[in-house]
Amino acid sequence: MHWILLANVFSTIFMTGLIWIIQVVHYPLFAKVGLDVFPAYSRAHQTLITLVVGPPMLLEAATAVLLVVVRPAGVSVTLAWAGLAILVVVWLSTAALQVPAHAKLVSGFDAATADFLVRSNWIRTIGWTARAGIALAMVEQAWRADR
Repeated sequence: MHWILLANVFSTIFMTGLIWIIQVVHYPLFAKVGLDVFPAYSRAHQTLITLVVGPPMLLEAATAVLLVVVRPAGVSVTLAWAGLAILVVVWLSTAALQVPAHAKLVSGFDAATADFLVRSNWIRTIGWTARAGIALAMVEQAWRADR
């Protein structure tokens, strides 16, 4: 099995699990943090979450690009491009929607912004879930080709 594909599937599955936890548990709990401590909590969240998501997101992006260029035997070019396209949507959503919402929340809890964050984060949740399916399909294709 090609190391690029393995790194891609592992980073994608990690991010898929993490985004579901953020979507279902973490973001909805923002409303439960006390208003007086929310700005400090929000700043700490941004710093700490970056440490957790930064490396796997960068690994996933690098390997998604590489899979378009250097695919293991049997892996569909269509799946490689589809995976990369979905990842571009996830990154654009992060930069255009979620990062600005987090930046606004650093000033203090705002129910409308927190609600927007939860609703808009479905783009990333669905995107990473779809990417996980694509990554696993590519692993299956490569595995069949190796047999």
